[in-house]
Amino acid sequence: MIQFDGVVKRFGPVTVLDELNFSVRPGEFVTLIGPSGSGKTTILRLLMTLETVTGGAIYVDGECLSHMRRGDRMEPADDKHQRVVRKRIGMVFQQFNLFPNMKVLQNLTEAPIRVLGLSRAEAEERARELLDLVGLSEKVNAHPSQLSGGQQQRVAIARALAMRPDVLLLDEVTSALDPELVAGVLALLKDIARTTDITFLCVTHEMNFARDVSDRVLMFDGGQIVEDAPPDKLFTEPDHERTRTFLQAVLGRG
Repeated sequence: MIQFDGVVKRFGPVTVLDELNFSVRPGEFVTLIGPSGSGKTTILRLLMTLETVTGGAIYVDGECLSHMRRGDRMEPADDKHQRVVRKRIGMVFQQFNLFPNMKVLQNLTEAPIRVLGLSRAEAEERARELLDLVGLSEKVNAHPSQLSGGQQQRVAIARALAMRPDVLLLDEVTSALDPELVAGVLALLKDIARTTDITFLCVTHEMNFARDVSDRVLMFDGGQIVEDAPPDKLFTEPDHERTRTFLQAVLGRG
């Protein structure tokens, strides 16, 4: 469902991703861990076309996201091509990114109506179902400012699901939440992962969540994957010394 083929990303003289190769199978939940600055969030930003690749190519379900064919050659994709491929991808951000001037219902219906071409009635029906799923059906007419941080993040998750994505990207979705709200949001995501066939690519510092929900965990350092393993293996018997020192630092164990 996702394939990075020799992807390079540079910001000026700094190489953030260095000939990166990895893939995510349909319906798989893959979590990226590693120190700050290792390139994890850049991967999500490339998939959302918020950044462009310096080299290599990115594919979503076999269709190239980063490039397009023109005649007999491939060239960097234009906005129109990227929008078509990107329709299949949703993202939940750290800071919720809800529209403050819109009520909760409109936050969930605006994009499906404008981008997917749904009727207002269909979009609102879907939105109410999703708000019920995330436990916020009573907040349908509230503004984001009237919600707690945990409630706003639940709305953001529902908004991403409203676009019926094949792929859902999660970028440190609990980092802006008070500690007592984290467990509820993670439990919701775990439930969605287990009850849908959505493909997940997740960046998180919540190691217990990564261990509980992931099919695979990728350890990043210096723009490269240093270890790729099932969570039981990576968290208990990592092969790479860099993984061991990272886990010791974040989990406080030897």
